[in-house]
Amino acid sequence: MTQPPPSPSEYPGHPSPPQYPQAAPPFPQAAAPQYPQAAPQYPQAAPQYPQAAPGAPIPPQYPQAAAYPQPPQYPFTPPVAPPTPPPPAPPASEDPSHPHHISTDARRVHISSQQRRTDATAVGALLLNLPNFLCSLCVVGLFSAFFGKLAFLVVLLWIASGALVFHRPTESALARRLLRLRYPTPQERAKLEPVWREVTARAGVEGRTYELWVEDSDALNAVAAAGHIVGVTRFAVNNLPNGELAAVLAHELGHHVGGHAWAGLLGYWYALPGRMAWRVLKAVSTIAFHVSKAFGCFGVAFVLLGVGGLAMATISTLYGLPLLILGVPYALAAVGRRSELRADEHAAALGFAPMLVGVLHKLHQQEEQEKARVTALNGGVPVEESSLAKLLSSHPDHHTRLHHLQPYLQQYG
Repeated sequence: MTQPPPSPSEYPGHPSPPQYPQAAPPFPQAAAPQYPQAAPQYPQAAPQYPQAAPGAPIPPQYPQAAAYPQPPQYPFTPPVAPPTPPPPAPPASEDPSHPHHISTDARRVHISSQQRRTDATAVGALLLNLPNFLCSLCVVGLFSAFFGKLAFLVVLLWIASGALVFHRPTESALARRLLRLRYPTPQERAKLEPVWREVTARAGVEGRTYELWVEDSDALNAVAAAGHIVGVTRFAVNNLPNGELAAVLAHELGHHVGGHAWAGLLGYWYALPGRMAWRVLKAVSTIAFHVSKAFGCFGVAFVLLGVGGLAMATISTLYGLPLLILGVPYALAAVGRRSELRADEHAAALGFAPMLVGVLHKLHQQEEQEKARVTALNGGVPVEESSLAKLLSSHPDHHTRLHHLQPYLQQYG
C-alpha cells in the first residue's frame, strides 16, 4: 500500500511557514463632528456710533434728485414689416415673353459662297454719281496744274484714293468723325453679339467681317457705313426687344450685302472736290453780288452777266453735262429709297418681317412726335412738307414700306 508523501514541514531542517492572520484588524472609527443644534444669537439692536462733537462742522447737505414723471405707457404694438414689392418687370429688350423675342442660342453657321453682290440700286448709284465724278475730275485737274509736271500724278493719286473707303483705319476715322460712332461698351456688346450672330447665321454671312458700333443717341436709327461698319443707336440697343434689334441689324446687313453702303460712300468721296468747288463759287458770287449793290443796278448787271457767261461757257464746253448735275440729287434720292426697300426685303426674307413692322411703327411714332413739336413751335400751325422735299427724301414713307412687306407677313397669318 502506497504511503502519501510527507508534507514540507515534516522534512528535517525545513522551517515552518509563517502564520498570517485570517482577518484584517479593525480600524478605529472617526468620530463625527458635533455641530450646535441652534443658530447663534446676534444682538437685536444696531450698534451705537459716536455722535459728532458739539461745534464740529456739519457736512454739506445736497438736494435730492428731482423725481421726473414717468412717460405714459401706451399699448405696445409690434412693428409690421412693410409688404415686399413685386419684382420689377424685365425691360422689353430682355423679356423672353415679348412676342418679338427670339432665341439666340449658338448654332452651327452655314457660310454662303457669295458674301456680297452688287444689285441694281448699287449700280444705279454709281452711274448717277458719274456727273459728279467728272466735275470733280475737272476741279482736280485745274488744281493739279499748279504742280507742273506732277499734275498727272496728282490726278492718279486722287483716283486711287477711292480705295481708302475699304481701308479699316480710314473707316474707323470716318465712323468717329463723320458719323459720331463709338465702340460698344461690354454691356452693349453682350446684347449685340448674340443678336448679330443669329442674323449672320440666317444670312450665311461671316459676321466677323463687319464691326458693330454704337451712336450716343436717344433716337431709333441705324447706319451701314463704308465696307464693314454697322452702327446702331444707344436707344435701339437698350430699348428694343432682341427680335426687333435683329431686324434692324438685318436691314443694315442688307445694305452691305447688296453693295449699297460702299457704292454710296464711293460716290460721296469722288463728289467731294466738285462740291467744295461749288461752295467756293457760291460764296464768291454772293460776295460779288453784295459788293455790286454799292454801284447800283449797273454793278449788279455786270456781276450777273459775268456769272452767266461763265456758266454758259462751262456748259457749252462740257456738252451740257453740268445740267445733269441739277437733277442728280433727285435721282440719287429715288435710288436711295429703292435701296431701303431692298434692305427691308432682305431682313424680311431672313424671318424678321413682324419684328421689322414693329420697328417701323416706332419710327412712325417718332416722326409724328417730331411733327407735333414743330407744329407747337410754329404756333399750332402744321408745317407741310414741300413736294421737292419729298422728292429729296432718302427713305420711303411709312405706308410704302409696310406695303412692300405684306407678301412676307402673309405667311405669319
